Amino acid sequence: MVTDDAGHGEGGLTPLQSEAHAWIRRLASGEATESDAQTLRRWCGRSPAHAAAFSEASQFWQAFGPVGRSLLDDEKAAAEALRSADRRVMFGRRALIGGALAASAAGLFAVRPPLGLWPSLSELRADYRTGVGEQRRVVTGDGVAIQMNTRTSISVDIAGDPDAVELVAGEASFATSGRRFKPFSVIAAGGKASADDARFDMRRLDSGACVTCLADEVRVEHRGRLVTLGPRQRVAYDGGGLGEIASVDPAVAAAWQNGLLIFNMTPLREVIDELNRYRAGRIVLLNQALARSPVNGRFRIDQPDEALTQIERAFGVQSRRLPGGFILLS
Repeated sequence: MVTDDAGHGEGGLTPLQSEAHAWIRRLASGEATESDAQTLRRWCGRSPAHAAAFSEASQFWQAFGPVGRSLLDDEKAAAEALRSADRRVMFGRRALIGGALAASAAGLFAVRPPLGLWPSLSELRADYRTGVGEQRRVVTGDGVAIQMNTRTSISVDIAGDPDAVELVAGEASFATSGRRFKPFSVIAAGGKASADDARFDMRRLDSGACVTCLADEVRVEHRGRLVTLGPRQRVAYDGGGLGEIASVDPAVAAAWQNGLLIFNMTPLREVIDELNRYRAGRIVLLNQALARSPVNGRFRIDQPDEALTQIERAFGVQSRRLPGGFILLS
C-alpha cells in the first residue's frame, strides 16, 4: 500500500482505519459469530488507537445514517466523511481515552450495534440462533415446538426453569401442549407471555415486543399489568406499557411460517424494513416522499430482491446497488 507522510493509504484512510472498516463490513455481512465478537474485543484491546479506529468507524455509521454507509465502499469518500464526522459526532477519538475508549468500542458490539446491522453479543451467545434468511424448528425436552424466523436468537432454561425461554432477538412461533404440569413462558424485553395449551407468535421490537395469539389463549404480562389474548388477537408493549389489544388476520400474521410475506396497505417504509430482515446488507429508501405509500402484495421470503424489483416497477424508483448487499432507492 502506498502511504503519504501521515501514514494514510491511497484511499485516505490509515491502515488502522481500513482495518476498522473491514470489521464493520464483516459484522454487517450477517454471518458474524461469537468468535468474531471475541476477536474484535481482542483487536480493540491491542491499543487505544485500535479502539479509537473502531469507535470512529461505528460512530461514522451512526452519525451519517444509511446514506453514509454506502461511503464505506469508497475509502477516499469515507476518509473525507470521517474528517467531517470529527466535528459532528458528540464524542470522537479525542474525547475517548485509555480503557474507557476500549470499553466503548467493545461495547458497541456487546450492547447495541450501530443501526442493528449485526448481532449483539447476547444474541451470539444464545442457545439457538438463525442467520439472515434462515428458519429453524426446535422442540424442547417437554414437547414445546418452536419455529424460529430469520435473525432470531433464543435462550432456554432461563434461571434454571425448564418451562421458560427468552426471546433475545427476532421472532418465533410457539406451540404448547395441554398435558403440561405448569405454564410455558416466553420472556422478552421486560415482559412475558404464558400459555398452557396454545399457539402464539412473539416478536422483539426496537424497545419492546409484540405477542399474537393464533389458537386458544395466551396471557401477557408487563410492568404489573396482565391481559389475556384469544385467537386472532395481538398486543404490543414497550417502555410506555401495554398497548391496546388489536384484531389480526392469522393468515397474514403467520404467513412467514409458510415462507411468505403478505402486505395489505402497508407503508413502503415498513415493507422495506421487513425485507431487510431477510437479506444481508441493507435496502435504504432515500425518497422519503414515498415512505408512506401503501403496498399490497405477496412475496416469497427466500426471494426478497424479487420483491424489491416489483416495488421498483410499481413506484418507478431507481436503485443503486453497492457491494455488500447495500441498495439505495431514490
